[in-house]
Amino acid sequence: MTSPPDTSSQPGTVPAPREPAEPGCGPFLLRDVELSETLPALVSGVANRSLLLVRLFTEPLGLVEVPVPAGPAQIAGVVWEAFGDNVNQRVAAAGGDPLDALPPEGVRVPGTVPWLAQRAEVLAAAPPISVVLCTRDRADRLTPCLDRLRGQFYPDFEIVVVDNAPTTNAVRRLVTDMADPRVRYALEPRPGLSRARNTGVAAARHGVVAFIDDDESADGYWLAEIARGFAASDRVGCVSGMILPAELETQPQLLFEEYGGHSKGRGFRRAVIDPADRSGQSPLYPLPPFGAGGNMAFTRAALGRIGGFDEALGAGTPARGAEDTAAFSDVLLAGFRLVYQPSAFVRHTHYRTEAGLRTQLYGYGLGLTAYYSRLLVRSPKQLPELIRLIPTAWRDTFGKDSIRSGHLPPDFPRKLLREQRRGMLRGPAAYVRSRHAERRGQVHGDGHAHGHGAAGSAGAEAR
Repeated sequence: MTSPPDTSSQPGTVPAPREPAEPGCGPFLLRDVELSETLPALVSGVANRSLLLVRLFTEPLGLVEVPVPAGPAQIAGVVWEAFGDNVNQRVAAAGGDPLDALPPEGVRVPGTVPWLAQRAEVLAAAPPISVVLCTRDRADRLTPCLDRLRGQFYPDFEIVVVDNAPTTNAVRRLVTDMADPRVRYALEPRPGLSRARNTGVAAARHGVVAFIDDDESADGYWLAEIARGFAASDRVGCVSGMILPAELETQPQLLFEEYGGHSKGRGFRRAVIDPADRSGQSPLYPLPPFGAGGNMAFTRAALGRIGGFDEALGAGTPARGAEDTAAFSDVLLAGFRLVYQPSAFVRHTHYRTEAGLRTQLYGYGLGLTAYYSRLLVRSPKQLPELIRLIPTAWRDTFGKDSIRSGHLPPDFPRKLLREQRRGMLRGPAAYVRSRHAERRGQVHGDGHAHGHGAAGSAGAEAR
């Protein structure tokens, strides 16, 4: 079963305009707006702008900025200008007449909404899903993440909480006190995110395994839309989704989104990456990104084929990241398809400080070249393909039309770009140290088993 063509326009990339980052302009107010319901009024004592996730019949259409304060009529006007054509396409598909403007009281249609009908069809044959949530000494963050997961609109799932090298029993106690049979505890005494994820896979009972970070909040339809992604095509071994910001309150958070966030180049368009399609995206080149470790799901067959996550990569190793990118690439090289399903989205709490952002971007650069070093060590026959990709990689990384930095304004802090490039220079040596440490059963780095923390997750490294 497939969904209709995604007609979302590119207002879908997270905007991070310069004005809110300047002193006195205040942060963004983040809200979901469902167009089939009465539009809200936006009021804030702090923020003077909002970033709205626009949805119609629960389907995410994209993001739009609206000044604050704003009434329903003003919101309707801004949203209609950005998404009017998309709205009318969906209204027509549900048997409705074309609209001339967005009604503030909500969009109504006489017939069946295809998006909802397709979700119902997917859910009728929904595969059981195991959700693996890795954490280390951050029990305080788990409750909101687990509450959102437990409230999923999905018929059959479990949650495996992997406690990675804990120094207290706080996580075990939290899971025990929750007394929810869907939530189980697993211990991985050796630090490292890849080890924690592999432990979670071993403990999982179901044939589809999804991963989320402890500093993220899943949309209520996250698992349903992951299942939609697996139903999009045959031979799908992996589904990745969008990661949106949970807050935009500090300058570093705004800068990270301006830099592209976690989904640079993807937006709200579904993508099916087929390794057999030579005209499509190369399995060796993660731009636009395949996805990120904080929002991904694999079939157990695909994970078994690739041998799980590489324990010489990821948080807790000298390489700091790239275990997710390596897994995506391995799955594609094994002949499986990867589906990027943006409607399966989560919200992530970005670093609030400049020091944290610098460390994150350094980790992205480190992980990227560690990933390529691993690729050459494991499969030297890929060298000709990598050589062929060098001009594209150079343009995307350093060129004036760089997919990552070509759009940045002149006053974007260049020291942040230098930090990522510094990491890229050190990635190969870091991977060598990671391999030696993994063979000796040692780990380095910060040791944290959380996807987008100080160690970075290279699934977003080149975005």
